[in-house]
Amino acid sequence: MRHQRPWLDTAAGLALAILALVVGSRTTTWAATLSQPALGQPALAQPALAQRAPSAALASGAGGIAGAPVEPQVAVAALQPAAGPRTAALSSGPPAVSYQMQVRLDPVEHQIHGTGTIRWHNGSQVAQRELYLHLYLNAFKNEHTLFMRSPGGAGFRGGGTPHQWGHIQIERLFARELGRDLWPDADRHSPGDEADQTDLRVPLPEPVVPGGVLTLEVQWQAQLPSLVMRTGFHQRFHMVAQWFPKLARLEPDGRWAHFPFHRLSEFYADFGHYDVRIDVPEGFVVGATGHQQGPAQQQAGRVVRRYLADQVHDFAFTAWDQFEELSRPGPAGVQLRCLFPPGEQRLARLELEMVDQGMRRFSELYGAYPYDTLTVVHPPPGAGEAGGMEYPTLITTGGRWVWPLLGVRFIEGVTVHELAHQWFYGLLGSNENRWPFLDEGLTTYATAEAMEAWWPNGSAVQAPGLSLSQLAVQRVAAAEVWNHGPIAQAVPAFVSGGDYGALVYSRAASLLATLGRVYGPEGLAKAIGRYARAHRFGHPTPEDLIAAVKVDLGAAAAANLRIGLFEGGWVDYQVLALRSAESEPAGGVFGDPDAPSPAPRIEAAFAGYATILRRGTLAFPVEIALHDADGHVTTVHWDGGGHRHEIPYAGASPLVAVVIDPDHRVLLDNDLTNNLRAGSRRAIAPRVLTHTGLAVQFVLAMVAP
Repeated sequence: MRHQRPWLDTAAGLALAILALVVGSRTTTWAATLSQPALGQPALAQPALAQRAPSAALASGAGGIAGAPVEPQVAVAALQPAAGPRTAALSSGPPAVSYQMQVRLDPVEHQIHGTGTIRWHNGSQVAQRELYLHLYLNAFKNEHTLFMRSPGGAGFRGGGTPHQWGHIQIERLFARELGRDLWPDADRHSPGDEADQTDLRVPLPEPVVPGGVLTLEVQWQAQLPSLVMRTGFHQRFHMVAQWFPKLARLEPDGRWAHFPFHRLSEFYADFGHYDVRIDVPEGFVVGATGHQQGPAQQQAGRVVRRYLADQVHDFAFTAWDQFEELSRPGPAGVQLRCLFPPGEQRLARLELEMVDQGMRRFSELYGAYPYDTLTVVHPPPGAGEAGGMEYPTLITTGGRWVWPLLGVRFIEGVTVHELAHQWFYGLLGSNENRWPFLDEGLTTYATAEAMEAWWPNGSAVQAPGLSLSQLAVQRVAAAEVWNHGPIAQAVPAFVSGGDYGALVYSRAASLLATLGRVYGPEGLAKAIGRYARAHRFGHPTPEDLIAAVKVDLGAAAAANLRIGLFEGGWVDYQVLALRSAESEPAGGVFGDPDAPSPAPRIEAAFAGYATILRRGTLAFPVEIALHDADGHVTTVHWDGGGHRHEIPYAGASPLVAVVIDPDHRVLLDNDLTNNLRAGSRRAIAPRVLTHTGLAVQFVLAMVAP
């Protein structure tokens, strides 16, 4: 769920390096070819951005940022329409869990004092003799916790040790139906790990039968750490996440899906109802999951606000006495709100514009956004670890004012990325610990696809003389780890944060983008939309995604997706050989030896062949461009079957170069430098280099590892 920050370092580094290469060059558009859509496969957004009228906000100069996107029409006619009004999009029926909590923030001691009730319904087919509580704030209790011992700081984010530790203490866990406080009998450490206290088993004195209900009266105190990863405080700014005792999810078959808090791990929980009263000192501005119910209540120098949220799987809030605020109505009446540090109105307007446009696009592609509000939080300087994260109806962004001026779309990217998480995994609820790519991979792809529709070829960086797409950046990161293991593995299986980020974010996104480029972007949009709509509030698995791809892209695409996810699938295309020579009359006797016929007429002045090799476990169809000495290009198709393919050549001039995948549809191709082969040094004449296919290959060879 965290926005992968290394993409910024990669993009900025590439931008500066490439910019240095092109300073003084008269060529100012070569980098734009880096991410051009495959020929014959138009981008999802048509017509081009420049051909559309600006939004009213941008045209009038009110509330917009120069250069912010104008939402194009999404050309996916076969997609089903969004599912009715937002209120009707929420699932019906009693929730699996309901939280009613009253919490008081002490901004001096950075503590939360909480009381409330948790009502849990056994929706499985098995009587339950235990519960599991996730006390994830204990991840920051000391240096021996699983979180602090886990890899991830190097190559990802959240490294270092907090200067103030955090923890959660349960004071009471009384089960009304059982007439007993359950906490004295609860385990005191995570299963099999005596040093960790983030995943605790609570035995029940009597079983709760299928369909039974348990009401827990809970009282606790939470000590927030100094900011680390998703939660904590910086001076008087507070980002309050993983702060309450939270029930693990019970699967329909009666198994508890519980796990301790790993540094790289995300979350998994039931959708439920939250009714939370937040008590803060007067002057503190609050942003929270859900919508505020009624006016704030003031009493004795403090303010209490009540927030309600239905069909969400978590609850987080922020509080700071320096927040400034901007709000605006969003699509379908959703109220958009941005909380930001003093003096950052320009960034707040940009973030609200991105949320507005992103919500329109994602609602059309993946189903309507069903909630009434969305709050964007831009953390203050020094609180960067709170940025780049999302919770239901609440996202955090980040970035400095200088990035837009430099043409680096970091702020736009992080905002759209966290917004896309409202669908993946927000409305789907997949198991992020077991299958992290189902949220981060899909979100990274959805982000890149949307931004590329708004800023073709410049969705990551767009500066004088340089355009760089997010997919190009992701392709570079993905190429680094092609042999480091499968994408589809559980969080603890990743050996480092770098591998986790590159595989789960970048390689998963590159795999999905390759499917779209090879088999058709409209089909991929339909498939992901089918998956998102069919499994809303449904906790889907990888098999559900593969099944949707099979319906809309076909069995071959589904097979490649499965191999790419589970088997560390890879592919490398190579021009093994090329040859052409001047045609000569064939020797020998033709026809009747006593009355021989003339030799067959030679139609082409030059004849030869090109030999193409495919290595690896993935088999994508590709185009192969044959370049002759006169600058003519003949393109032939290979279905990718087998590992060796020979293409005959006949033409009026010699065959001088062969390029595999000239439009670069296969983003997973390991080595782009062997996709081009020239017959001789002199073959790459300037007039040949003018062809997009060759230019693309040379550019990609510069930025690929």
